[in-house]
Amino acid sequence: MLTEKIRLGSNELKLLFTLEEEGRTVFGARDAHRILQTSDASIKNILYRLRKKGRVEEIERGKYLLVPAKAGYQGSWTEVPFLIVPSLVNPYYIGFWSALNYWHMTEQAPRTVFVATTKRKRNLEYGPTKFEFITLSKDRFFGFMEQEIAGSKFKISSREKTVLDCLMYPRYCGGLEEAVKGIWNGRKEIDFVKALDLAKRLGISVVTRRLGYILEVLDIERQVREEIASAKFSGYRWLDPLAPKRLEKTRYSPRYGLMLNRTKEELTSWMGH
Repeated sequence: MLTEKIRLGSNELKLLFTLEEEGRTVFGARDAHRILQTSDASIKNILYRLRKKGRVEEIERGKYLLVPAKAGYQGSWTEVPFLIVPSLVNPYYIGFWSALNYWHMTEQAPRTVFVATTKRKRNLEYGPTKFEFITLSKDRFFGFMEQEIAGSKFKISSREKTVLDCLMYPRYCGGLEEAVKGIWNGRKEIDFVKALDLAKRLGISVVTRRLGYILEVLDIERQVREEIASAKFSGYRWLDPLAPKRLEKTRYSPRYGLMLNRTKEELTSWMGH
């Protein structure tokens, strides 16, 4: 019966009210211990009952999502996925395809939340959302900022770093053409001089080369692409790491030191021409 489902014990109420007062949406068993000061067995039983009553949901082993009272007794409620991430891993920032969508650089809304971190963490799924963790070395972990949703803050890559991350690992943004589309859609908001400075800090030559070539394909930011083209590149690198690599059929760009295994038409097919 509904009354049996919604009836809460004193410890259950204390835990829920305290978490809401603290503004916590994600918590662990350690938080429950701190608030209730009771045994492990009791904590386990309380959390079990709250899950059965639909007041908390387990998002990964030992971590729970608080379902606030505003969800209603029969309703379901899901926290904005970006706000869950800070409780899953630290340090972190939301990046790649997720950041492209957040900054309105793509209309694609991926079901996966892509998270950059310096730690190794297994991917996980919560409800319809998958969290994929991409491990970056500490010297590549920069270029992010704080944003806010519903009064809660989270970290996300800047437009400029989003572009560079996608050019570094196109597989996490839907492919190189999605990165090209993001650069085009964000061209009025992206500071390309800053992007080039960040690319130099990143220190991955092929990322800078891809940036210059794509700016040329899109015929934008002449000064930036001229600066990139003026650099001395050692050897050739593949334009698209995900596309087939057939040397006998590959064209070359001496200007950017790239082996062009994608055509301009393929990279801009989303333009509809």
